[in-house]
Amino acid sequence: MILAVILIVLIVRSFIPLPAMHYGEFLDALKNDKLATVTLGVKDCEVTLNEDIEVTRIDSKNAVKTVTLKKGTRYAVDVVSPSEFQAFMTETISNAEKAPSFKYNETVSHVPGWVEYVPYALFAVIMVVFMLMILGQNNGNSKIMTFSRSRARLYTDSKVKFEDVAGAKEEKEEMAEIVDFLKYPKKYFNMGARIPKGVLLVGPPGTGKTYLAKAVAGEAHVPFFSISGSDFVEMYVGVGAARVRDLFEQAKKNSPCIIFIDEIDAVGRHRGAGLGGGHDEREQTLNQILVEMDGFEQNTGIVIIAATNRPDILDPALTRPGRFDRKITVNYPDILAREQILEVHSRRKTLAEGVDLKEVAKNTAGFTPADLENLMNEAALIAARRDSAEIGNEHIKEAVFRVIVGPEKRSHVMTDAEKKLTAYHETGHAIVVKLYSSTDKVNRVSIIPAGMAGGYTAHRPDEDLSYYTRKQLFEQIAVALGGRAAEEIVLGDVSTGASSDLKTANNIAMSMVATYGMSEALGNMIMNTGSGEVFLGRDYGHTRAVSEELSSLVDREVKKIIDSAYETVVKLLRDNRGKLELVAETLIEKERLEGEEFDALMEA
Repeated sequence: MILAVILIVLIVRSFIPLPAMHYGEFLDALKNDKLATVTLGVKDCEVTLNEDIEVTRIDSKNAVKTVTLKKGTRYAVDVVSPSEFQAFMTETISNAEKAPSFKYNETVSHVPGWVEYVPYALFAVIMVVFMLMILGQNNGNSKIMTFSRSRARLYTDSKVKFEDVAGAKEEKEEMAEIVDFLKYPKKYFNMGARIPKGVLLVGPPGTGKTYLAKAVAGEAHVPFFSISGSDFVEMYVGVGAARVRDLFEQAKKNSPCIIFIDEIDAVGRHRGAGLGGGHDEREQTLNQILVEMDGFEQNTGIVIIAATNRPDILDPALTRPGRFDRKITVNYPDILAREQILEVHSRRKTLAEGVDLKEVAKNTAGFTPADLENLMNEAALIAARRDSAEIGNEHIKEAVFRVIVGPEKRSHVMTDAEKKLTAYHETGHAIVVKLYSSTDKVNRVSIIPAGMAGGYTAHRPDEDLSYYTRKQLFEQIAVALGGRAAEEIVLGDVSTGASSDLKTANNIAMSMVATYGMSEALGNMIMNTGSGEVFLGRDYGHTRAVSEELSSLVDREVKKIIDSAYETVVKLLRDNRGKLELVAETLIEKERLEGEEFDALMEA
């Protein structure tokens, strides 16, 4: 590489012309013994000076100017006839009374004429090699020729089976029918049935949409093309559409097969959502997908499976029957599904004899399959870090809080005042959960900083909840305000530690009034009719107009709910001031209380 750079520099230098020295100036320098070297080349003569000289020249505008020719600089002297110049120099040197002070070289008689074209030829070769390096080679094809080729990866066999996907019973049943379509298409054709063209997997991140698609490929034993929605779109217009066409051409050659498009919302967003206009590369790519899925040309035997966690922003033309015929929701697993998922992720791990995965499933409400896999991995890491031969309950419990809250920062130094404030704050939360909540129970109370929190109170329901009543939501607001109320009662002041609690309480109260219709003043009237997530291109300019009177009423109702919950919490903690002091003092001493220890103190 270094030699190539040096060669390029030499070639470039050969193309840079030397400053000119007129023939008359050359004769004056020769006469005055100012020359250091004289070299006769193919076309002209190159000279250098042994000292600076000043010459007078006339420019293109007939102006006279003085030019200084520098010592050591190479100058080119244009000679009419190299042979005559050679004879002149030979005669000059031979007739001189003493040896010349300059060094004279001749290259005319020794260098053939074709040598002058060597730099041009070398430059052309270097440029060709450089272009080949830029374009590169990709299996014999230039990358620029494959720029519009699909980037989908082809898997001829997937090792993931339905038995590896735990907890998604109904989802697997729906997908098993797709597998049956691909295995025995004639059975359905004979009944006049049409194979579904597309299946849209919808659900929160980490719920196993991609894993489920892999299981379909593994069960069907058909080619499986996998690609992300972002792989279609490039900055160059038309590339995305070309890649879509190439993907479906490959799929036709391998039919029957499956095309899996992960994160399809990257390319399938609602058309016309761009505020500056809708004619962009992404929309042209989407148009080509729509045509390929349900256009004039039939793509028989190709089933498209797509996954997204934002179905609300997809274009209606993409989600209609005939394109995506089925929409399968892959939601958070329930307690039974979580237990099955934990069993799958515990197959290769050594669990202690007393580990009860059913109890672990109870403590992990709201966890996705990805969270549960991460939980068991964290438990294994903790056990290995402590040189344990098996994964015990204490390792799993520690991993649960590590996933939810973050690693504890035991090295963080807290002052006595901060420790006292944090202890009463967290005790306030815990007592409200214990004495007021009808669904949750305390799992752990800690004043050890973890993640972004200075301390935390972990509580969980006894069973999974799909819906919340007005009473349960009011209890959640009360629990959130318990820490601030305890600070005010005991310390006579409040801190910034309750900022996230206040945000939680206000959000719940606003949802009760504006979304769930749980306000007596508004009744069944609600204000928030959207999906909860703003899609600017679609929602801009379509917000509902709300009068100032109604907005003021909503604000009053939200404040009424929060104030009522706060008064309830303050009364509850004042009535149990002794328990508040006992638990807080014990927490200052131990820094962390498990659920059983907390319950024992409350019953003392």
